[in-house]
Amino acid sequence: MRLLHTMLRVVDLDRSLAFYTEVLGMRLLRRDDYPDGKFTLAFVGYGGESDSTVLELTHNWGVEKYELGTAYGHIAIAVPDAYAACEEIGRRGGKVIRPAGPMKHGNTVIAFVEDPDGYKVELIERE
Repeated sequence: MRLLHTMLRVVDLDRSLAFYTEVLGMRLLRRDDYPDGKFTLAFVGYGGESDSTVLELTHNWGVEKYELGTAYGHIAIAVPDAYAACEEIGRRGGKVIRPAGPMKHGNTVIAFVEDPDGYKVELIERE
């Protein structure tokens, strides 16, 4: 068994695709429209679906807002240098909501950015 994907509901698919591909550097793996169901699925990731865990961005046509809820936490991405990643994400128009630095009660360097729908993405510095 392996983890295949995490699904996020997004309001503006093009805006979200721009964030995940242009700001975070993922690739669009596939995008499929389902006119009968009035939704579009787009899969993005750093590797292919056959060997990596990816994100499924679900756009339900006509939905203008989602409540994120209090149970959801964040997506985590390993980066070699969290400080440099924050600088680059900011340069690309991304929103850094917690600059890179050591986590509370530990030494691991982390940062948080926010996608266009308000989902949190944690950057964890790893070699």
